[in-house]
Amino acid sequence: MGQCYGKPNPTAGNHHDVDPAASIEASGEAFRSPLPSSAATNGFPSVKNTPARSSSHASPWPSPYPHGVNASPLPGDGVSPSPARGTTPRRFFRRPFPPPSPAKHIRASLAKRLGQGKPKEGPIPEDRGAEAEAVAEQSLDKSFGYGKNFGAKYELGNEVGRGHFGHTCSARVKKGELKDQLVAVKIISKAKMTTAIAIEDVRREVKLLKALSGHKHLVKFYDAYEDANNVYIVMELCEGGELLDRILSRGGRYTEEDAKVIVLQILSVVAFCHLQGVVHRDLKPENFLFTSRSVDADMKLIDFGLSDFIRPDERLNDIVGSAYYVAPEVLHRSYSLEADIWSIGVITYILLCGSRPFWARTESGIFRAVLRADPNFDDLPWPTVSSEAKDFVKRLLNKDYRKRMTAVQALTHPWLRDDSRPIPLDILIYKLVKSYLHATPFKRAAVKALSKALTEDELVYLRVQFRLLEPNRDGHVSLDNFKMALARHATDAMRESRVLEIIHAMEPLAHRKMDFEEFCAAAISTYQLEAHDRWEDIANTAFEHFEREGNRVISVEELARELNLGPSAYGILKDWIRNTDGKLNLLGYTKFLHGVTLRSNPRHR
Repeated sequence: MGQCYGKPNPTAGNHHDVDPAASIEASGEAFRSPLPSSAATNGFPSVKNTPARSSSHASPWPSPYPHGVNASPLPGDGVSPSPARGTTPRRFFRRPFPPPSPAKHIRASLAKRLGQGKPKEGPIPEDRGAEAEAVAEQSLDKSFGYGKNFGAKYELGNEVGRGHFGHTCSARVKKGELKDQLVAVKIISKAKMTTAIAIEDVRREVKLLKALSGHKHLVKFYDAYEDANNVYIVMELCEGGELLDRILSRGGRYTEEDAKVIVLQILSVVAFCHLQGVVHRDLKPENFLFTSRSVDADMKLIDFGLSDFIRPDERLNDIVGSAYYVAPEVLHRSYSLEADIWSIGVITYILLCGSRPFWARTESGIFRAVLRADPNFDDLPWPTVSSEAKDFVKRLLNKDYRKRMTAVQALTHPWLRDDSRPIPLDILIYKLVKSYLHATPFKRAAVKALSKALTEDELVYLRVQFRLLEPNRDGHVSLDNFKMALARHATDAMRESRVLEIIHAMEPLAHRKMDFEEFCAAAISTYQLEAHDRWEDIANTAFEHFEREGNRVISVEELARELNLGPSAYGILKDWIRNTDGKLNLLGYTKFLHGVTLRSNPRHR
């Protein structure tokens, strides 16, 4: 491979008895780059921005990837490779309402983004005419402010990947502290930047690579240059090939122990990105490269072309990603960091069983399968997979994003747990503690009771997070502890995504302290506990504590105010309160913990 974002076209096929036509047809190609890349030997069809293409002949099988021990998740020879790593990343225009078919919308958005004519199907984008497009392109500012002396510092080598907007080459450093070292250079053609969004995407990718630094499993960024024709992004050269290639070489399946090694590295770097307020949005085996051909080589996360900065309480709504790895909430146009966790769940599923959890012959079919979110855990080899591994995957592939583990929580899951391994700080605890501090006394009493019913698995995670806040000698933490913990892990990305603003919302903690018991109450998520197999037992135990310490007489009107509901909800809320003493019953307690979303809020109908 010998490069960061691309590799040569394959010359030899992989040994899989799979029909390539079915795989091509399955993808409809991707949401991103209009030309195929030589970046992957037989990559999973990705759903970035590539216009849909169909195969020239139909597959005789409904699915080329049957579940089973020997089933491969990967297409055979002849399949169109994954989109170019040397392309300019793009996102989609927003629409005021979701379209009936995400695949149609993707094609229409692509046509808008690239200034092309109307697509063959789907909504018709604005067509300003060729003359207007040419005038608009001439007015674009394609000056990035990057260095101008690329040729003086680097000697380009062989091309190792090609895409619609450019290509990737190896290069040798001619001077400086990296003299004689080989690097990867992503060369992006300015002539292909025909929209302001395409230009901004290049700026954002460079900004992200520059801002994120210092993690062992993140590709190193060295510099960015430009001339009249191109932008040059200089990065670390990874010569060990893609994770995709290693999956292929194993026939599509890893042992549990080997899968753990891969998943740990993925979770580690994603937890780092999420703490910095960066969502990757295109996690897949093609975007993890090995540093060398060694069996125990480290992996590096690459390709931040679809990534973005995200504020702590922000929701994104543009549809980007790769079809087989895209989360349901992305298709619903409201998502955050949890979308990356779903993608990790898909990768882990493939590693453990050798099949994709969601498959169809068309883009729309893939999306429908994802929205159903009902992966198969019954067929071989799942009966032979450990219960811990299955629980791990299920808690990543939960359709409700609020119930998924975070990357940090996944690192403390029983399947991966190792007390000798350092665990990173989790941005989730800041969000949850902030909500706790602004909750009513009655709600705080309810979650305090819930915290007393926590299993040891949850307590392991919470103890680690509390220690990372470096409690004072008296065993308490204050706002200063939360501030300093974030500051110790901050990069420029954290400032760009304004993660530090969350501290201002935690101001009530400035005048008080929190011990471990209260921290547990503040830093737990009811939604995540509801995904636990033992949720009913946990809820019953928690209610017993609540009865003894927090339950009190409450009227329907007061309960409605607690939940921000209007009078039309009174009839439902009456069932949550006991007639005998006017206190919450078990149903009312669990419903109160869960809360009510705006969709079910009568006041917002």
